[in-house]
Amino acid sequence: MKKVLPAAVLVVATAAATAAVILPIATAEPQAAAAAPQQAPAAPAQQLVTGLPDFTRLVEQVAPGVVSIEATIGADRTAQRGQMPQDDMLPDIFRRLLGPDFPFPGGPGGPGFPGEPGMPRGTSMGTGFIVSADGYVLTNHHVVAGAESVTVRLQDRRQFDAKIVGSDEESDVAVLKIEGNGLTALRAGDSRQVKSGQWAVAIGSPFGLEQSVTAGIVSAVGRSNPYTNQQYVPFIQTDVAINRGNSGGPLLNTRGEVIGINSQIFSNTGGFQGVSFAIPIDMAMNVAEQIKATGSVQRGQIGVRFQAQGISADQARGFGLPDTLGALVSEIVPGSPAEKAGLEPGDVIRSVDGTTIYQPSDLPPLIGNKAPGAKVRLSVFREGRERTFEITLAPLDRNELAAVRQGGQPAPSPAPSASSNPLGLVGQELTAAQRRQLGIEEGKGVRIAQVTGLAARSAGIQPGDVVLRVGREDVGSPAELDRALRGVKAGDTVMLLVRNPRGTQFVAVTPREDGER
Repeated sequence: MKKVLPAAVLVVATAAATAAVILPIATAEPQAAAAAPQQAPAAPAQQLVTGLPDFTRLVEQVAPGVVSIEATIGADRTAQRGQMPQDDMLPDIFRRLLGPDFPFPGGPGGPGFPGEPGMPRGTSMGTGFIVSADGYVLTNHHVVAGAESVTVRLQDRRQFDAKIVGSDEESDVAVLKIEGNGLTALRAGDSRQVKSGQWAVAIGSPFGLEQSVTAGIVSAVGRSNPYTNQQYVPFIQTDVAINRGNSGGPLLNTRGEVIGINSQIFSNTGGFQGVSFAIPIDMAMNVAEQIKATGSVQRGQIGVRFQAQGISADQARGFGLPDTLGALVSEIVPGSPAEKAGLEPGDVIRSVDGTTIYQPSDLPPLIGNKAPGAKVRLSVFREGRERTFEITLAPLDRNELAAVRQGGQPAPSPAPSASSNPLGLVGQELTAAQRRQLGIEEGKGVRIAQVTGLAARSAGIQPGDVVLRVGREDVGSPAELDRALRGVKAGDTVMLLVRNPRGTQFVAVTPREDGER
C-alpha cells in the first residue's frame, strides 16, 4: 500500500524570461548579430495559498461542546470481541475506530483494550459532540452498540450518565441524551459545500487522550465504502490524523462548524495512515432527527440490485452506452416499485432527480436517504436511448439489503448437448434443486456445462454458471441460448447476464477477430 505523505504548503514563484540571442548561420560576409527583441516579463502567478492557519480561537470556541464517551459493553458483545482474530491477521480493509469487532492493538494497559490492567473488561471509549443546549449528543453507533451504560465527560470535567435515544447501524450514527445546565452546542455546517483541498479540524480522545486537536485537508468527498454495510453514506475523506478513540468526534471547517462525524480509517496496522473518513453532517442530522422523532430510521428503496463494479469499456460497448457512467441493473426485486415501473435487468440508471450517477456507489445514498413514499425521477439508458421513469419509493426491507446466495456443489443435471453457438457455451437444463439454490424461476436460465470458447473463458464464464439473459433476451433452455447467440460474429460484444453463488452480473464476451472463438 502506498503511504500518504503529509500535505505541504507550496509557495509558487515565477522568474522573468531571459532574452534570447539568435546568431545567423555563416554567410559570405560577416554580419553583426541582431539581438531579438526582449520579451516583457511575465506577470507573477496569483498566490493561491497564503500563510498557515492558526486554530487556537476555533478550538477555544468549539472544545466545550466536544465530549468523551465511555461505554460499558454487555457480556454478549464482549464475547463476540473475544472471538475475533489478532490484529495482524486482519486484511487491509476499512477498520472502525474502537469498533466492537476489532481488539485494541496497543498492548497491556492501553485504553480500550478489554481485560488489560487499567481498563475494565468490556469498556469502549470514543468521542461525541453536543448538538443542542438541551443535551442531545451525537456519536458513532459502533461506540455504544451493545452498551449497558454510557458515561459522558465534558471539557470542564463534569460527568453525566447518558441515555441512548437510538442508533442506526447503516449510517453508524447514534443519539445520546444527557441532563445538564450550561451546555455548549456545536453548530452544524453544510456538508454539501465541502470541497477537496479545504482545511478540516478534528477534536477527540485518541487512545483516551481527551481534547486532542488534529488538522489536515479534505482529500475527497462522496467516497463509498465497499467493506461495510454503510452503502448509504457518501463519506468525506480527509488526511486529518484520526485514531481509535476519535470515533464519533466532530470534523470541523475553519468557521468552527461541524461538517462530519469521524467514523473510520483505512489501515493495515489499526493506526492512522493518512486516510480517514467522516459521515457528512447533513446526513447525520437527518438520521438524528428521525431517531428523536420515531426511535428508528426509515429509508426508501426502488427494488433493484446492481453490479457493485463500475461499467467496463466492454460492457459499455455491448450495451451501446456512450460512456461508462451509471449503475448497471442486474436484478429486479419481484413486486418492487422498479418492477411496477417497468425497469428491467440490463437497464443502466444514469441519474436520479437530475444528479448524475458516476459510479454504482452513488446510487444507494441518493435513494436510501429519501423517505418512503417520496417520488424520484430516474434517467435510464435502454436500447440505445435514455428513458425517464418516475418511481414512488417503498420502505426498505432489511432482508433485501443483500441477496445472499448459498454456495455448495450443484445437484446433478441432465447430460449436456454439444455446443452449437459461436461462443462455445454448452448448456444444460437446470434441476429443481439448482433453481432453489440460486433463486431462479421455472422456465428461466441455462446452466453452463462446458466452456469451449476462448473468448468466453477469458471473460470469466465457468461451468456451473447460469446464463439468464443474452443482451435483453431471456433464455430458459440450451436451444434458446443457441438461438440467442446464433448471430454473434467475430468482433461483436455480447452481454450475458450470469448468476452463480457469488451473485448476478453482466459479463461482456467478445469473440476474437482472428476467428478463434
